[in-house]
Amino acid sequence: MTPTPERRRELLATAAEVFAAQGYNATTVRRIADEAGMLAGSLYYHFDSKESMIDEILSTFLDELWQGYDEVLAAGLGPRETIEALVTESFREIDRHRPAVAIYQKESRRLAAQPRFAYLADSQTKFEKAWLGTLERGVTEGVFRDDLDIRLTYRFVRDTVWVAASWYRPGGHHSPEEIARQYLSMVLDGIALRT
Repeated sequence: MTPTPERRRELLATAAEVFAAQGYNATTVRRIADEAGMLAGSLYYHFDSKESMIDEILSTFLDELWQGYDEVLAAGLGPRETIEALVTESFREIDRHRPAVAIYQKESRRLAAQPRFAYLADSQTKFEKAWLGTLERGVTEGVFRDDLDIRLTYRFVRDTVWVAASWYRPGGHHSPEEIARQYLSMVLDGIALRT
C-alpha cells in the first residue's frame, strides 16, 4: 500500500504544529506519531526521520514564499507598492504556513549550519537583498524619507510582520489582506492624526 499525498500532507501539518509548539530538539518522532494517532514506527513508512519532516515543512513554505515574492519583485512596481505587496504576501504566507513560520523563526539559524539546510541561509540572504534593495530604491527615488536608517527600517518591518505568526490564527476576525492593510497604514502613514 502506497501512502497517499493527502495523508503525507496531514502528517506534515501535524508535525509542523508539534515542532512549532515544542521546538525541533524537544520533539520526538513518538510525539508526532501520538498527535497523528499512529504508532511511531508507522511514521517511518512516510518519512525516514524527523529531519526529513522539518526539511519538507520549511522548504515547502520557502518555495511558496519565494514564488509570491518573485512575482512581486518582477512586477515592476514602485518602491512603496513593492513594500505593500511584499507585506501582503508575507501575511498570506503566515495564513497558509503559520507553524512553518514559527519553526523558521525559532530554528533556522541552528538548522542552517547543517549542509542539508543551507538553503535557509541562502533564502535569508535573498530576503534581505529584496527588502533592503526596495527600501534603498525608495529613498533614492524620493518615495521614502532620506533620513531613514535602511537596515534598521528593514529589521523593524521584517520583525513586526513575521512576529504575527505568534498571534495570528487562520480563519480569525481579519483576513491576511486586512491585517496587511492595517499594518501598512500604521508603518507607511503613521498612527498620529494628521493636522
